[in-house]
Amino acid sequence: MLSAFIPIWLLTALGYLTARFNLVGAGAADVEAVLGRFVFRVAMPASLFGMLARSDLHALANTSIVAFGVSSLACCGLGLALGTRVFKRDVSNGAVVGMASGYVNSANLGIPVAIQVLGNAVFLSTVILFNTVLVTPIVLTLMGLRGEASPGMRQRLRSIALLPVHNPIIIASALGALVSGTHFHVPADVSSALSLLGGAAVPIALITLGMSLRVDKAAAPVLGEERTKKSLLAETTISIALKTALQPVLAYLLAYYVLDLPAHDVLAVTLCAALPTAQNVFIYASEYALDTVFARNAVIFSTVASMAGLWTVAALLK
Repeated sequence: MLSAFIPIWLLTALGYLTARFNLVGAGAADVEAVLGRFVFRVAMPASLFGMLARSDLHALANTSIVAFGVSSLACCGLGLALGTRVFKRDVSNGAVVGMASGYVNSANLGIPVAIQVLGNAVFLSTVILFNTVLVTPIVLTLMGLRGEASPGMRQRLRSIALLPVHNPIIIASALGALVSGTHFHVPADVSSALSLLGGAAVPIALITLGMSLRVDKAAAPVLGEERTKKSLLAETTISIALKTALQPVLAYLLAYYVLDLPAHDVLAVTLCAALPTAQNVFIYASEYALDTVFARNAVIFSTVASMAGLWTVAALLK
């Protein structure tokens, strides 16, 4: 299982060293921003479109994904509530906290872990589908609410309704789902080009994450307000606890006691729920000029904490 984490640490370290030794020039902050926008607006939409176009959307209609989905949405909702009510964030930044608290790294980390522990990544494909079709559009819509101050309820509702239309990830996901639902065959050359482009999303996102460890963001105050280190530490700790502890426990209780799933399915649900926060949280926060410091810390430290959680789940349930 440890081998699944090594590529993540290596690419993150490469990003840090790139900024540390100015391998891309003195404007490392600008490079980081450009790479983040490339991932959000080009590479990730290509990856999600290709994945959904090849997926069977009927896979969402199974009992196991109910246990995982409820645990994920519950932790996301709890993180959002704590972020907005306790730590006094706006809804957009609260959505960053919510996503960090319940959105799992199901692709580049989840797949190798699932293969090692479960023997295959069948359930992981359903988790990826759930995150892409349901969780991502909701979170991105909430993040996009920042700056929406249209006068009048009708205008505000119209602005909110149009937010997904301007988001390349949501657009690509919707098109991919449409292709899957209509059984349209994407030409092989187009599919190959999209696969190559989509393959750049994860490594560049991790390099961008690593660069953010070095780039000085003090000159650009987060959220337009000063947040103390103590407050940020408390918020990060709570988010990591929700993601790496509460979510797998909740998933296990639902799978075992409520839905009475077979032992292997209980293991699959609990293992996937114990995965750490996805690096997508950092990319999305960067795109919307939200709290990237919190997002970065949540991704890195939840990945560290999840190593113990994943080992515990495998040891107790396998």
